[in-house]
Amino acid sequence: MSSPTGPASGLPVRMPRPRQPGRHRRPEPLAAPEGAPALVLAVPGTSSAATRSIAEEVVSIARSELPGLDARIGYLDGDDAEFPTLQSVLTRAAEERTARYEQARAAGADVPQPDGPVAVVVPLLAGPDNALLRRVRQAVMESRIAADLTDVLGPHPLLAEALHVRLSEAGLARADRARLFTVATAADGIILASVGGEEAVQAAGITGMLLAARLAVPVMAAALDEEGAIAATAEQLRGSGSQQLALAPYLIGPEIDAGLLDAAAKEAGCSAAEALGPYPAIGKLALAKYTAALGIAPPQPQGTPVR
Repeated sequence: MSSPTGPASGLPVRMPRPRQPGRHRRPEPLAAPEGAPALVLAVPGTSSAATRSIAEEVVSIARSELPGLDARIGYLDGDDAEFPTLQSVLTRAAEERTARYEQARAAGADVPQPDGPVAVVVPLLAGPDNALLRRVRQAVMESRIAADLTDVLGPHPLLAEALHVRLSEAGLARADRARLFTVATAADGIILASVGGEEAVQAAGITGMLLAARLAVPVMAAALDEEGAIAATAEQLRGSGSQQLALAPYLIGPEIDAGLLDAAAKEAGCSAAEALGPYPAIGKLALAKYTAALGIAPPQPQGTPVR
């Protein structure tokens, strides 16, 4: 037993480090646990330099939030040369974990045999797309590697923030209502474009309600992959009084052909914002899915208020 002045029996005790007092004290730094599974970002869509740039920026953000994180990228339509497939990334992660264990044992270290998942696979998708998620699950199964598969990134308030920022960057929304910063071309109605069918539209609609609260304009979700859905939604918004519409892609980017977005904007007769891309919230949400799967708790993802 020890006392406030030291150990009663002469045994060493670990004294806690003093913490900075006050509400603004610096949080204790968090690092990835030793031997933690890899975070594998499952990237849909056509493999390209632009796709790789988005994926690399997302994992870079995740690594910056959790030092020591082993983050990798696997492509659903990779070629295993320039763009490694999801299966090959999982296989390599398993081989490297086994090799580290064998090297440690050869060096005389008493280390436990690796157990648990080799990786946590996080789909790079803002909303549900059953066709793409089915392919991700199939790739994980075919790899024969123990891996956990998380849900998609949304809906989430940070995605509403990201949509707001992309709209304001395109001059289609006010960046800050509190400062009464006005934009002459600001839209008075937003079409939130998703892919993945009715389930994706419903999920996008949840984030759309958050976006509507931020912008104080009506927001309606519609399916890019359903013929006539974007035009019908535009007509509905105009019928309710909106005159200047904007198309906001509820998409990260790789999962959709950019030409489809251009065609949808023309169909609706309005301008479009850029896809979410590597907005900082995307990396933070990917990390949040990873840590939730492992039961560890880093600081909750927070964004920059855009009122």
